Amino acid sequence: MELITFGGRAGDRNDRAMIGAQAMGIALAKATGLVKSEIGAPEPPLAAGWEVELEAARSGLAHLQRALAIALDAGKRPVSTLGRCAAALGMLPVIARARPDAAVVYFDAHGDCNTPERTTTGYLGGMVLSGAAGIWDSGLGNDLKLSNVVLVGCRDLDPFECELIGREAIKTVELGPDLPVRLRAALAGRSAYVHLDCDVLDPGIVATEYRVPNGLSLSGLREACTVIAEREVVGLEIAEFEAFWADSTPCDPDPLIAALAPLFAALKRKS
Repeated sequence: MELITFGGRAGDRNDRAMIGAQAMGIALAKATGLVKSEIGAPEPPLAAGWEVELEAARSGLAHLQRALAIALDAGKRPVSTLGRCAAALGMLPVIARARPDAAVVYFDAHGDCNTPERTTTGYLGGMVLSGAAGIWDSGLGNDLKLSNVVLVGCRDLDPFECELIGREAIKTVELGPDLPVRLRAALAGRSAYVHLDCDVLDPGIVATEYRVPNGLSLSGLREACTVIAEREVVGLEIAEFEAFWADSTPCDPDPLIAALAPLFAALKRKS
C-alpha cells in the first residue's frame, strides 16, 4: 500500500476537512505502519463558486494525480485521505485509466452527478462523478465510465441527478435490509476501488459538513467493507472527515478506521 494525504483546497467552505485529511492520515499511518506522503497544506477556504474553486485547486490536484499515477505504476495500492470529495475529480480518472476493469464503489449521501449547467448550488463537490466521466470538462481527465460506478447509501439526490443516474445505468445500492447481499450482486465478483464520503454515515458518528439523516452505521459500513473485501481491492480514498465537531472538540478517526479494517486486510493481500 501507499498512503497519500491531500490537505490542499478542493472546494472548501471551511478548513475543517483540510485539517481532517491530515488528522486521518496521521491516524492511518499509526494504524497501518505505513509512511505517508503529504501533498498540499490547509489554506483559507474560499467558499466560492465551482469555477473559482476548481482553478484554486487545480495545481494541487495535478500534483495529487501525478503521485497517484506513480504509485499505481509501481504496483502499489493507494490509500488516500482527501479533504473534500471534489479532490476525486483528480483521483478517479487516474484510477479508471490504470484499472478500467474495476468497479468504483462510491459511498456518499449524495449523487455528486450535477453539472455546471444544472447545479442549483454551484458546489464543486456535487459534480465529481459527472466531471470524472467527461459530462462536463474539469480539465483533470474524463476516463471514468459511469457504468462502472456503484453508488452506495445515496439518499439526497437532485432531480437532474436521478435522471442522469437512470440514463447512464449507474448501479445504486440503497441503505436498508440485506445491503451486503445487494452490494455483492452489484459488484458481480469484480475488483473494486472504494470512495468513502463520511456523510454516508448517520450524523453524529464522525464530524462532517453535511448531515443527512438515516445514514449508515459503523457496523453497517464494516459489513459492506467485508463484502467488498471478498475480491481484489484496488485502493481506497476517504473524504469529508472534519477534524473538529461544531463545539471545536477533536473528532476521533479511530472508530471509522476500525470499521474499514476488512478493506485494509484486502489491500495487504497479494493478488
